[in-house]
Amino acid sequence: MNAILKAITPERIKRFEEVAAKRQSTITVVLENVDDPHNIGAVMRSCDAIGIAEVYVVYTGEHKNSIRQYIGNNSSSGAKKWVKVHFHTTLEECFTHVRKKYAHIYGTKLDQHSVSLYDLDLAEEVALVFGNEKDGISVEAMQYLDGNFIIPQYGMTQSLNISVACAVTLFEALRQRTKVGAYEQEFDGDNPAHAALIEHYSQTHFNYIPDRSE
Repeated sequence: MNAILKAITPERIKRFEEVAAKRQSTITVVLENVDDPHNIGAVMRSCDAIGIAEVYVVYTGEHKNSIRQYIGNNSSSGAKKWVKVHFHTTLEECFTHVRKKYAHIYGTKLDQHSVSLYDLDLAEEVALVFGNEKDGISVEAMQYLDGNFIIPQYGMTQSLNISVACAVTLFEALRQRTKVGAYEQEFDGDNPAHAALIEHYSQTHFNYIPDRSE
């Protein structure tokens, strides 16, 4: 690890430290059967922008081939380099892991029990679930949710592209978290979480260097 750090400029290391300090360990995104790699890439950029450190991607049934498409679609580029992705092929496995780390799981689903996005407390431990572009969150996945939310809309159409819906939701989370000081933490080299992020960023940066000439 020391050899890797020596190969990276001090300016880059400082940037890694700034980002690591603001990373949010109490919020994540779960994508269920999202087929379009461009949507996944856009979600990753939003996650990185608000400081999410990890996301969960689950593919089941007929959608399982999408995991290969995603991995093969320039998956080392952009925000996908900096946000850890946990892949799963069963809902039970995915949500078992999510539940161990996040106290509340909410999904974007319109039904009689749905609440407004702006009524959620997104400063707490929370996982946000977004479903397939066509079918949304599956009935099977609904059993793992603690509740549903909608993004208030006043136009003729009552739906948003999944990546747009995710971005709107995450920046509301950023707003709430900013109000409670969640982004005021400074980098601490003795903090195991910060140290682990620096190691991850440095290794990722080092591995990506050869690709820059392509």
